[in-house]
Amino acid sequence: MKILLVDDHGLFLEGLANLLQAGGYAVVGAARDGLEALQMARTLRPEVILMDVRMPRCDGLSATRLIHAEMPETKIVMLTTSAEEDDLFEAIRCGASGYLLKNLEPDQLFDYLTGLERGEAPLSRELSASLLREFSRQVTALEGHPGDAGGGASPDLTPREREILVLVADGLTYKEVGATLSLSEHTVKYHMGEVLKRLHLKNREQVVAYALRTGLARSGGSMP
Repeated sequence: MKILLVDDHGLFLEGLANLLQAGGYAVVGAARDGLEALQMARTLRPEVILMDVRMPRCDGLSATRLIHAEMPETKIVMLTTSAEEDDLFEAIRCGASGYLLKNLEPDQLFDYLTGLERGEAPLSRELSASLLREFSRQVTALEGHPGDAGGGASPDLTPREREILVLVADGLTYKEVGATLSLSEHTVKYHMGEVLKRLHLKNREQVVAYALRTGLARSGGSMP
């Protein structure tokens, strides 16, 4: 697993890099702010980015949004001292794959990274309850607004976003969706980013679940 570290504290960066390398992980680079992280991600193409939230010039949330839009295959995990719910929810909306607090033990970090490789979302236990409450609130809100003529999608979605949501939920790749709608793959990725953000969803699997629940899709296609 190739990992890029992003934090504005040099001593923490060095210690974290040493820890991960001792654990058998390949640390391919270290950035000191969000803009440097974006540039290094473009060059190094890491599989995972461990990202701080509070940084000068460009914070971790903004950097996560930019990197996720351009490189959605890269998994970004926030590693921060901030236990603020607003930061947690915004990180997920921006495309983060997980949210960890810096007070965890080394063995816990390794366990979370191992889980990430299996497709699990790393989340510090202190924050799990907050995320579950928010997810429950979102589900309740959706169930309280039954499907309309558009098939049950949020009224915040544009017609184009609804089209893309349905096709992705049916299992089409971004390239196939683009060919179907005469759009570039980059444009499809942008629209899907907006769909995930507006519906407070995190990944394609949640898109399928949402589409099935609201009647947009009758059966979920296989995920590419």
